[in-house]
Amino acid sequence: MTKYAAIKDFKDAEADMFGMRHHLHAHPELSFHEANTAAFVAEKLEGLGYEVTRNVGGHGVVGRLQVGDGNRSIAIRADMDALPIHEAQSKPHASTVPGVMHACGHDGHTTMLLGAAEYLARNRNFSGTLNLTFQPAEEAGAQSGAPAMIADGLFERFPCDAIFGLHNHPGAPAGTVLMRSGPLMAAADTVAITLYGKGGHAARPHLCIDPVVAGAALVMALQTIISRSVDSTETAVVTVATFHGGTATNVIAQEARLTLSVRTFTAETRALIKERIYSIVEAQAASWGARAEIEYDSGHPVVFNAPEETAFATDVARELVGADNVSECPLIPGSEDFSHYLAHKPGCFIRLGNGEGSAPLHNPSYDFNDASLTTGAALWARLAERFLTA
Repeated sequence: MTKYAAIKDFKDAEADMFGMRHHLHAHPELSFHEANTAAFVAEKLEGLGYEVTRNVGGHGVVGRLQVGDGNRSIAIRADMDALPIHEAQSKPHASTVPGVMHACGHDGHTTMLLGAAEYLARNRNFSGTLNLTFQPAEEAGAQSGAPAMIADGLFERFPCDAIFGLHNHPGAPAGTVLMRSGPLMAAADTVAITLYGKGGHAARPHLCIDPVVAGAALVMALQTIISRSVDSTETAVVTVATFHGGTATNVIAQEARLTLSVRTFTAETRALIKERIYSIVEAQAASWGARAEIEYDSGHPVVFNAPEETAFATDVARELVGADNVSECPLIPGSEDFSHYLAHKPGCFIRLGNGEGSAPLHNPSYDFNDASLTTGAALWARLAERFLTA
């Protein structure tokens, strides 16, 4: 019987992985500025014997390793960028860059894939092609690293049969794995609405068209989209995140501006909400005598896990950590640019427990849980071995 990677196989590498993760955490780099992180990753991969390509879609790095004559190929992705948040915790490995920190755990994601890279290069217990993809700028919004790498020919230059990715999951016990077939994380659209009225003196509102009042009515009207237009069995979110209008207490503003975040899990609901936003905004503006302009930015699509690849990854996780430590992941209203890869290739995005006491993602007190490093590295190694010997 073939022996595949197990967590115990990474015990001797644990200290090195802790050191890598702490180094990356102490030296975070924002989206599109990951030059030093990318160089660190590339040098590690080159030292392990990978064929390394730098500057894919920006600071992206791909490490390729071909073993045997197998014709299957797999891609595994880790993200590398940090966030513009000032770190609150004072651990020895805390960020040395003021106002920048790894508040989403990308330091851990990168370390786990490097740990798996070392194991796979040393043992070579597979036959086929391994493409380890280290992505920049996951946190950059709609114009992020995944579409940039794809546009730079990622899948043409490094062909793969399937792609897998992973994100840590605060609140779930360390060492546990969460899986979900089909929709996992939401599509994310942003909307900017500008209402144009007629400014004037605050004491003479009858001579004006007040865009602030129109905007206030619009905020309430937009709340009816979810409660009255979306199927009650569907999950969706419309959040009015900002509302700016006016500059002085004795002036009725000439214009007001609102911005929205829209989260959906199906193409049908996504299209419905867009149509309803346009209808409501135009009707509300007209009812107040104002004029509206709408900027609708369609962001990341839904993270949709392919059933076959999800079933495969679930089996691997159960073998690794036991069936009791693998559970179904709830729908996550956050978004992920890994969705762009899944729009081109079948694959699966996995969630790995970061501890029940973990601070939430994007929080100044967040820190990746080192106890998850060996689990994540073993998961990637075993998944690659199994996929490339199937």
